[in-house]
Amino acid sequence: MERLRSLEESAVVDASPEAVYRLVSDLRNMGRWSPECRKVLVSSPPARRGTRFVGLNRRGPFVWFTTGRVTQAREDREFTFEVSAFGLPLARWGYRFEPEGAGTRVTEFWQDLRTGRLGDTLGAVFAGTNPERRVAVNRAGMRTTLERIAREAAQRG
Repeated sequence: MERLRSLEESAVVDASPEAVYRLVSDLRNMGRWSPECRKVLVSSPPARRGTRFVGLNRRGPFVWFTTGRVTQAREDREFTFEVSAFGLPLARWGYRFEPEGAGTRVTEFWQDLRTGRLGDTLGAVFAGTNPERRVAVNRAGMRTTLERIAREAAQRG
């Protein structure tokens, strides 16, 4: 069976695309929303295309860091970044924002950029997740992240 290398999850948020984009493009927020990301170190929020950052992550007893770079920052439409570890590409993460009714449909997407056994091995050793489990872990994490984004966006009005 071929390995799934991409996912999408969506939620409707009770806020405008502009408001949701502002929240998501401030990468420091990811530490509050993501079940794996604990903190993002970035020099000047909001992030723009080309902005580099470091993500500090934890899942259970596993702790690891990633380096990232924003690849798309199209205000109110899409925000995308790629992460790597030890110079090896890991994943592309992003968010699309589409008006829906009085709110916004936010779609979080993930694409696995790992190639070869070394990337898979690093994922298993540092994050405790083999490639077969990564899809399920990410799907659950994306749902949690989107719920938390929706809750914060609604509170901020």
